[in-house]
Amino acid sequence: MTRNIQITPATTEHIAEISALATVIWRAHYPGIISPAQIEYMLSKMYGLEVIQRELENGLAWFRALVDGVLCGFASVGVAATAGEFKLHKLYVHPDWQRRGIGGALLEAVESAVRAQGATTLILNVNKRNDAAIATYLKRGFTIHKSIVADIGGGFVMDDYVMAKSLS
Repeated sequence: MTRNIQITPATTEHIAEISALATVIWRAHYPGIISPAQIEYMLSKMYGLEVIQRELENGLAWFRALVDGVLCGFASVGVAATAGEFKLHKLYVHPDWQRRGIGGALLEAVESAVRAQGATTLILNVNKRNDAAIATYLKRGFTIHKSIVADIGGGFVMDDYVMAKSLS
């Protein structure tokens, strides 16, 4: 367990470092879960500088996890379609920093932030083959709500579980 974890809001000045960290994490984590072509496609669609900028401008909250000033993880969350529901869009920790409490600290910060905005439920999507993430979310009180396959363009789909956690 790392003790000096600091969770701070991300702003436009942090976009480049978040994008760079996402590239490192995705290229390390997703081979064997999705194809290399889909990894690159999703990185461009989800972590391009202009994409993150637009998300910040449109009200998505981004958080940074720092240890001794070093960015080692991030998360983003926003309002979902159902009243009282918020969606955890992203939560990632650099492979060298995993299993040190950083992901848990990010999730706690997200949950606290959305509770303060009246959230009663937190949802997320996770790839059905991402066993480690599924196990972590189950341990943290999420349940599998439904199974979806969503066309994301470029000839790719997201084959996910939608997981949910009651915050009441």
